[in-house]
Amino acid sequence: MQKPAVSDGITAELALGGTLRLGAQGLAVADVLALLTAIEEAGSLQGVAATLGLSYRAAWDRVRSLEATVGRPVVQKTRGHGTVLTPTGLALSRALADAASALAASLAREARAVEVRLAGLLGDAPRRLAIAASHDLVVMDAVASLTDCEVAVVGSRTAVQRLLAGEADVAGFHCGPVSVADAGTPFANLLDEPALCVRPLFEREQGLLLAPGNPLGVRSLRDLVSKRARYVNRQKGSGTRIWFDRLLSDQGIAPSDIMGYGVEEFTHQAVAAVIATRSADAGLGARSAAERFGLHFLSIGWETYYLAASASLPAERLDRLAASVMAQAERSAGYKVTSSSVTAT
Repeated sequence: MQKPAVSDGITAELALGGTLRLGAQGLAVADVLALLTAIEEAGSLQGVAATLGLSYRAAWDRVRSLEATVGRPVVQKTRGHGTVLTPTGLALSRALADAASALAASLAREARAVEVRLAGLLGDAPRRLAIAASHDLVVMDAVASLTDCEVAVVGSRTAVQRLLAGEADVAGFHCGPVSVADAGTPFANLLDEPALCVRPLFEREQGLLLAPGNPLGVRSLRDLVSKRARYVNRQKGSGTRIWFDRLLSDQGIAPSDIMGYGVEEFTHQAVAAVIATRSADAGLGARSAAERFGLHFLSIGWETYYLAASASLPAERLDRLAASVMAQAERSAGYKVTSSSVTAT
C-alpha cells in the first residue's frame, strides 16, 4: 500500500490525562482541569459554557457532577460578582495545574518522538531530527552529510535545557573533564529522567589555541596573565567556557586578570579564526580547530562529547547519527572514539 502524502506535516499534542476517582465515582482529569481553569478565567457559568463550547445547562451539569464526586462545593455564585472557585475548588485546580506543569516538558519531548515515528510511517519522508548542539567541527561536518537532521549551534547548557524542555529532539553537549553526574544542573538532570538516554560519542582534546609559533611563549594559564595575552573567550553556557572558568577557579586566577575575558565567540572555529588573523593571542578550543587554522596548540586535557535524546525516538535514527559522527571522529586529529557507555533508560 502506498503511504499517504502528509503535506502539512504531523503534529502531536500530549496532555495530562487519567481519571480522578473518589470512591466509586470517576472523572476525567483533563475535563476537570479544563472546567476549573475556565471558571477561574471566565468568572461566570455563561463564560465557562462559551469557553468549553457547551450549553449553559451542560456546563452547570459538569459543575454539579464534580461537586457530587468531591463531596464538597467547588464553586460559589454571588449575585453581581459572578462565579468563583471555593477553597476546595481552588486547591483542586492548583493540584491538577501543578501536575500538568510538572509533566509539560516530558509530554513535549514525547510528542516530538511521536511526530518523528509517525512521519516516517505515514509521511512521504522522515521528519528531520532537530539537534541542539555545542559546536564541534566533527559533529557539524557529520550532520551536514545527513539529510534527515538539522542542527542549531548553541552552548552545551542551552542544548541540554532545550532537550529537557521538549524544544529539541537531540542534544549534543560536553562537560569538560568531569562526568555528566558531577557536572551539576542541567547536565546531571539528564540522568534523573528515565525517559532519556545519554550516549558518549567521542573524546576530544582541548587546549589553548595560540598564534602560529607561539610568539608570546605561553606555557600555562598563568602565562595568559603575566604575558598580557589577548584572550578570546567562548560564550556563557558553552561547555568550553564552563571548563575555562573552572580552570581559572582551580588556579586562583580572577577572570578580570585575563585580558579579553569578556570578548566572546560562539564556535571553536570562530575563536581560531580570530587568533589566526592576529586579533587575539589565545583562546580555549579543540585541537581540530587549531590544526584547521594552522595554530599552535597547548593541550589541557581530554573530554567526552555526548548525545542525549528521548528513549522513545527510533533507535535506528540515533544510531545512524552517532555512526556518522564517530566515523568522522575516527579520521580526525584530536579525537578518540569512546568505548564507554552512559545511559538513562
